[in-house]
Amino acid sequence: MKRLIYTSILIAALTVLTPVWVAAEDPDFDSILREIDDLANFSESDFSAVYTIISERPGEEREVTQARLFRRDLNDQFLILILQPDVQRGQGYLQVDENVWFYDPESRKFERTTIRENIQNSDAQNADLDQSSFSSDYTVQSWQEGTLGSFDVYVVDLEARSSDVAYDQVRLWIRQDQTIVLKEEDFSVNGRLMRTVLYPRYERVGSKIIPKQVLIVDELNDGERTQLTMTDATIQTIPDSVFSKAYLERVSN
Repeated sequence: MKRLIYTSILIAALTVLTPVWVAAEDPDFDSILREIDDLANFSESDFSAVYTIISERPGEEREVTQARLFRRDLNDQFLILILQPDVQRGQGYLQVDENVWFYDPESRKFERTTIRENIQNSDAQNADLDQSSFSSDYTVQSWQEGTLGSFDVYVVDLEARSSDVAYDQVRLWIRQDQTIVLKEEDFSVNGRLMRTVLYPRYERVGSKIIPKQVLIVDELNDGERTQLTMTDATIQTIPDSVFSKAYLERVSN
């Protein structure tokens, strides 16, 4: 019951942005997915922001992690640097070419990881902070019209093109008057619901529109949820040296 009330409150708070796309009678979902990706991807500039990640589990104190994200989508590069809590400060995730690395300043070692790796002890994954790639990673299997809160939406079922993505099946609730995702359900290869993701608030950064607040509900463990909130977003140029192992080693000392 608490989850239902909490979800309803978030949906009611969904931010209304200026419409940039009007639904047609016969939607072109390939184009819609490309537009969703384009609105959230920074191919012509760098992007950085601070994310506060709050994880809640029944019977436990909530855990708060703060991280600085650096992204250079043109080269498929990102770096996540943990700022808080102090015990994890200096840890980081780095994508170089096709490889994703986790760095621990205590051991001073890099370990290979994946885009699907959870960030610290939360339900958020590296992929949640990376650029959007629905159009290239998935194909549309089916769709129907529906409503979510006060919005008319398209409910679209996607299937992965390969096993390189975090989830094999994804269901999206896309606003009909604007190409933004309000809700997402992620499924395993056998169709089991793994998590539900809500996007109650968006923010315009430069010419892009990206989620400012994200709520991730763990569907496998009752009562577990993670909230991400973005602040200090900027498209200022990031030094090339940031996207390197040497940078992580230097700032972690």
